[in-house]
Amino acid sequence: MSYAVQTGVFEGPFDVLLHLIVRDEVDLYEISLARIVDGFLAYLDGLSAMDLEVTTEFLVIAATLVELKARRLLPGPVDVEVDEELALFEQRDLLLARLIEAKTFRDAGGALERLAVAAGRSLPRTAGLEERFLALAPDLLAGVTPADIHAAWLRVSSPPPPPRVVLDHVAPIRVTMEDAVNDLMSRLPGAGQLTFRALTEGLGDRMEVIVRFLAVLELYKQGLVEIDQAVTFGDLAVSWVGETDAVLSSMDSYDG
Repeated sequence: MSYAVQTGVFEGPFDVLLHLIVRDEVDLYEISLARIVDGFLAYLDGLSAMDLEVTTEFLVIAATLVELKARRLLPGPVDVEVDEELALFEQRDLLLARLIEAKTFRDAGGALERLAVAAGRSLPRTAGLEERFLALAPDLLAGVTPADIHAAWLRVSSPPPPPRVVLDHVAPIRVTMEDAVNDLMSRLPGAGQLTFRALTEGLGDRMEVIVRFLAVLELYKQGLVEIDQAVTFGDLAVSWVGETDAVLSSMDSYDG
């Protein structure tokens, strides 16, 4: 990658930094991601034109580093079920597989580029065979029947199949912020105080829990709820402090 970073523990290409972090040769805690992003934005401002390849690769590596750092910073449960532990290992293996796959495609692209540059230095032969070699040339139509020619013509002249966009890798949107906010505003006023664990009871998908947490933060920002945590890493207690008329007002004006 052409973009290089400079930190207190590493100086060099950005993708090499990710490689060293994955191999535990550089401590992720000592890397300031905010400083790296600010430096990259300054780097983009100095370019005469947007380099889409560099920008895309930076976003992939930066997102991977954010995910790695979040996993190491967040505390894990003391007692973990076997299925949950296996799921964590599966997610880790999936992340490493994506890194290896990205590196494989990048290396393959570099190899194809080198082959294209080498091929560009050669010139094809435009002259035909000499008279003395004509008899040695194989008959290109040997064994070809009229039926083969007709079948080849049908394959060439038939219209191409319609393009199909594969969306299997795209996660479907099962819940929205607006739905989560409306659900909380219908439950909290009459409940007084509920824990976040109770508010997410029955939600099996991780994305639904994340959206529900963002909805709690949105209500806190609007001054409709108070959040309390008695002990570090303990349950979050959510209390409704808004008025009844504020419920209808917020529900009408909330745009998701």
